[in-house]
Amino acid sequence: MNKRPIAVTILAYLLIVMGVVGIAYHFGEFRSTPPSEYLSVLFVRLLAIVCGVFLLRGNGWARWLVMAWIAFHVVVSYFHSIQEAAMHAVILVAFAVVLFYPAASRYFGAGATDGV
Repeated sequence: MNKRPIAVTILAYLLIVMGVVGIAYHFGEFRSTPPSEYLSVLFVRLLAIVCGVFLLRGNGWARWLVMAWIAFHVVVSYFHSIQEAAMHAVILVAFAVVLFYPAASRYFGAGATDGV
């Protein structure tokens, strides 16, 4: 098995931390927020944690899920402000570079079935 690139490791742990911090941050809003809205926020944060864990495990499908996750943020942030959308777009490009550069592709390509 190929060694995990440090950039992938950092990104994976960053996703896990962002998910945990996001859940903790929104935890106080549980009683004042409609359940459907709170559950959707919880789902997005849990998805970040799942992505991070499976990036660490070398599952190729996780990097595609990360890209979909951040692309979702680009779309949602567009409705907040163009500056927020632009920042998320920059993050999307950074994630793509980290997850698809040659060393990362070799790391994720080591398991030809991508964890299936």
